[in-house]
Amino acid sequence: MVGSVASQTCPPPMKATSNGAFQGDNPLDYALPLAILQILLVLILTRGIAVLLKPLRQPRVIAEIVGGILLGPSALGRSSRFTNAVFPHRSLPVLETLANLGLLFFLFLVGVELDPHSLRRTGKKALAIAAAGISLPFVAGIGTSLVLRHTISKGVDGPAFLVFMGVALSITAFPVLARILAELKLLTTDVGRMALSAAAVNDVIAWVLLALAISLSGSNNSAIITLWVLLSGIAFIFAAILFLRPLFSWMAQRSPTAEPVREIYICSTLAIVLAAAFVTDTIGIHALFGAFVVGILIPKDGQYATALVEKVEDLVSGLFLPLYFVSSGLKTNVATIQGAQSWGLLVLVIATSCLGKILGTVGVSLACKLPLRESVTIGFLMNTKGLVELIVLNIGKDRKVLNDQTFAIMVLMALFTTFITTPIVMAIYKPAKRNSGIYQHRTILRKDKGSEVRLLACFHNTGNIPTIINLIEASRGTSTGMRLCVYALHLMELSERSSAIVIANKARRNGLPFWNKSRWSNSDHLEVVFETFQQLSNVSVKPTTAISALTSMHEDICASAERKRAAMIILPFHKHQRLDGTLETARAQFRNINKKVLEQSPCSVGILVDRGLGGATHISASSFSSSITVLFFGGPDDREALAYATRMAEHPGVQLSVVCFSWDLSDLPTANNTQTSIDVGVDCQKQLDDELLAEFRKKSSKDDMVSFEERVVRCKDELVNVIQSFSRCSLFLVGRNPDGMAAAVLTDMRMECRELGPVGTLLTSSGFSTTASVLIVQQYTGQRKVKDLSNSHEGLGQTDDES
Repeated sequence: MVGSVASQTCPPPMKATSNGAFQGDNPLDYALPLAILQILLVLILTRGIAVLLKPLRQPRVIAEIVGGILLGPSALGRSSRFTNAVFPHRSLPVLETLANLGLLFFLFLVGVELDPHSLRRTGKKALAIAAAGISLPFVAGIGTSLVLRHTISKGVDGPAFLVFMGVALSITAFPVLARILAELKLLTTDVGRMALSAAAVNDVIAWVLLALAISLSGSNNSAIITLWVLLSGIAFIFAAILFLRPLFSWMAQRSPTAEPVREIYICSTLAIVLAAAFVTDTIGIHALFGAFVVGILIPKDGQYATALVEKVEDLVSGLFLPLYFVSSGLKTNVATIQGAQSWGLLVLVIATSCLGKILGTVGVSLACKLPLRESVTIGFLMNTKGLVELIVLNIGKDRKVLNDQTFAIMVLMALFTTFITTPIVMAIYKPAKRNSGIYQHRTILRKDKGSEVRLLACFHNTGNIPTIINLIEASRGTSTGMRLCVYALHLMELSERSSAIVIANKARRNGLPFWNKSRWSNSDHLEVVFETFQQLSNVSVKPTTAISALTSMHEDICASAERKRAAMIILPFHKHQRLDGTLETARAQFRNINKKVLEQSPCSVGILVDRGLGGATHISASSFSSSITVLFFGGPDDREALAYATRMAEHPGVQLSVVCFSWDLSDLPTANNTQTSIDVGVDCQKQLDDELLAEFRKKSSKDDMVSFEERVVRCKDELVNVIQSFSRCSLFLVGRNPDGMAAAVLTDMRMECRELGPVGTLLTSSGFSTTASVLIVQQYTGQRKVKDLSNSHEGLGQTDDES
């Protein structure tokens, strides 16, 4: 009889695969095809919602939580037909297993990127803010739990419920907060640095409290059992440190940076992660803690940790992690919140969470003598919830500490507090303009020849560094009277990958407590390179970093130039040279960045086509030698190029050749054909050209390293042949939009990249044979509409002082 009842109440287990629809099988009755359909549905829905929320600058976690709720009994799940077809009850163990497996490896990645040795670098203000931001909400959460226990949560285990509610209300979601600050470009502000540091401390304390809550939430309420769980967990940590850390160090030492990590090391590490998760789950803490501890023990230096993250990250964060949010949504039934009492409790929980976190943080921030506006902003930022919040709630739900109604209220609280963070911060915090002094020198060409010249040299990767440094060396002039300050701006893309959080934190001036700084060691190496060059030369070089999406990276570049009062922005061309000498596109999006900078720049702009200026390594100042050619046709851009080259000519190792082109007016038909391209301001431009050339001739007559010659040409082929005769130089400097009839004959060329202009297009075309790099210059004339980006809250990531 018992067996008969069991057969009626327990459905048979699902088989893995079907024989196909043609064999009469319904694929949705089998585990594998049903799981595939569920994953596809989750990805399409969550990514679609993320696109809709993108204009509101909401983090992707909001879309994933909302997507999970929509698929659950709150919306689509209200249809029993949909639920029985797509999310039948017997399929949930498979879905939750996949979700928790993804979460397990995600926590492993968090541990890999977490550096406990950085704890000592946390400032006293951040520690005080973190302590207040977790203690007051924790106490408020305990008070709220007492109210809930007497209303909708009767009969639950008291101590565990108190701790779970305290942890849930006091958590700050560090990864979500980092994403919000990156999107708002507040990473380098005092507010951003303080909030991130405090959130990192908060995150670690929350994990410790969560471990305590789990140990208290077992089915056996015996104090001895709870003590055994805690002692066993501590023993596991010590055993892992004693045995696993030497093993991981041994693997890291045998994983050179220049070589791929051996597959056996990756496989062994992932197996250890699973084994550690099994041990902690057996102890009674949670499988997540085992994976997290293993991740912390991974050495942070070298290729080993980088390879682990690259192998695991995309699959986990892009595919499996959204399943965890959906599994949470399937447990969330908003319909259980009914009546005035339930909605009143929801308002109470939200108010308690917000007021406890905000008041505690604001009070301590004011005590630390932070301004009121910054203090309130930090309070709202610290109120951000996210993945850790859902982990706490799901564990509480699984341990029967939270019932359906309480669980739904807490999920909605997490969703609401995270959703309001971005709009409120945008409304109350807009950093004031930090640019001090008058921005006078927006061009290289200026009357005050002895004034300091500031360059903003941008680069995307390490391949651009040798040419950038050699260009700086050529630009430094003499040792006296020619001051040069260079801001080397590393352009980093802010992607949807979770590792983008780590990249974003690298942009902050004082680093981030706790989080691994060595994984992105290229940035550290670059800083060392620039510091070494600065010590060996008479140039002030300040490495900076901009972190943003490619669609808004031009704003960061222009804002940086505005803040630094740069005279010229130097941009890398979007194509790089192959081994056979041809240019191929690195990333097409880089071209759009360059075009937008040309349109909106607050100063002159130079696009550098890199063909290995000075070789693949930096050349010391004593042995530096370079031949530079300026092709001068006339106009503002050509004058700017000549002014830059004149500065380069001050370097003792630079040999400068200036070629001034003019058209043979005796060829009247050709001249008439080009006359239409000359505007009414030609006389004024010609006068400025003649004045600059006269000054240059006078100066060059006293310098053997400088030559000047005029060439009169009669046709396009003759012009190209003259330019070709100078192709053995190291660097061409040309204007983007040259004036005059000689340059007009090049305008009929097919310009694949109009941002290079006609002369730049010729020098970079496949038909022009040269190994010289090319710098295409556009002079700032003040006629373009330039956005005052420095007065907006959309600042940029950088690592040095604003100067």
